[in-house]
Amino acid sequence: MLILGVDPGLNTTGYALVRKTPGGALKLVEGGVIRGKSKETLPLRILEIYQNLEEIVQTHAPSAMALEEIYSHYERPKTAILMGHVRGAICLCAAKNDVPVFNYSATTVKKTLTGSGRASKNQVQRAIQIEFRLPELPSPPDLADALAIAICHGYHARNDDTCGGVLPF
Repeated sequence: MLILGVDPGLNTTGYALVRKTPGGALKLVEGGVIRGKSKETLPLRILEIYQNLEEIVQTHAPSAMALEEIYSHYERPKTAILMGHVRGAICLCAAKNDVPVFNYSATTVKKTLTGSGRASKNQVQRAIQIEFRLPELPSPPDLADALAIAICHGYHARNDDTCGGVLPF
């Protein structure tokens, strides 16, 4: 099973490909970021994210995509709306390429990796570093978040399918 974890962002979208072996081990395949051109219009920035992500999906053919659910403080509704645009493009890419999408709350991701739903970013990065035996903490944060989401789905999904009791989006 090949899992694509995506951390949506308008300027920087993180992605990580993690393979779950039949024995249940998780192996890092690839990870990186898609950087938007900040001076472009919103539709062009979203198109750029979509096109780059579609290239990744078509090249690697993941069997599942994992996304973190949107969480926004009520003081910043514009941020939530912008993230909704980006998530829409990501979900469209998945649907167009027949990749099921699974959503996890930030607390579920943190709890799955560290045992605490209130873990700090540094604790999550350390858990990722240990999981993949990386020489240093994963960086930038968008990549680390995408890795965390992919690992979370890897732990929740069964080997015989991509769901494992988690309902697709």
